[in-house]
Amino acid sequence: MMKHIVMFRRLPGMEQNIEPQAHLIQRMRDLPKDIDFVRDWKVSANELDRPICWDYLLEATFDDAEAVQRYLPHPAHMALVTELKKYFEWAAIDYSD
Repeated sequence: MMKHIVMFRRLPGMEQNIEPQAHLIQRMRDLPKDIDFVRDWKVSANELDRPICWDYLLEATFDDAEAVQRYLPHPAHMALVTELKKYFEWAAIDYSD
């Protein structure tokens, strides 16, 4: 199994705007509906207000590295990435579990 972990935070200087942020997070949570080879998918919101914390965490599981490589350019994923770039920056890590 391959884990795909992504941390998201609002872009520097971006004010917290609840409505568009909630819409993007819901789209992120719904993404596996369009990608049938995702094995597990969870989006969590940060609960503590600390400078070191990021705003959201995506935890995804795929069968293998090849599945992650198919996911990254998937049209549903790319459409979401286009929207996320307007509001968030992110850091990712992929590892075998």
